[in-house]
Amino acid sequence: MRRPKNVEKYQYNYSESKLLHKLSSAARWAGAKVVYAVLLLYYVLRSDEVPLKEKSKILGTLGYFILPTDMVLDFIPLLGYSDDMAALLWALHSVATNITPQIKQQAKKRLGELLESYDERKIDEVL
Repeated sequence: MRRPKNVEKYQYNYSESKLLHKLSSAARWAGAKVVYAVLLLYYVLRSDEVPLKEKSKILGTLGYFILPTDMVLDFIPLLGYSDDMAALLWALHSVATNITPQIKQQAKKRLGELLESYDERKIDEVL
């Protein structure tokens, strides 16, 4: 999968509180796949077993997700989160070996708290 251009520079935009706020405010607009991808990366980031190099990729990707004015403005219907999803998929592919069943379980639990309902088959397509 192709690496997004200069994604690491966005790591300085990352903060846990900003990420959690964006997730809670944008979950319905972003959709289950985007939110699940973000949550997977969030829980991988919190793992002590993930190398710093991989965490840098995650921080950059999540920092990019937090920005409301990235390549495609997030509030544009249907397109708003497409650039974010491309970056999220790249990061997930990069750290896939670090995504444990426990991390998937944590992400699905939190996803259920953020969204009233979602199709579990569709979010399993993320990986």
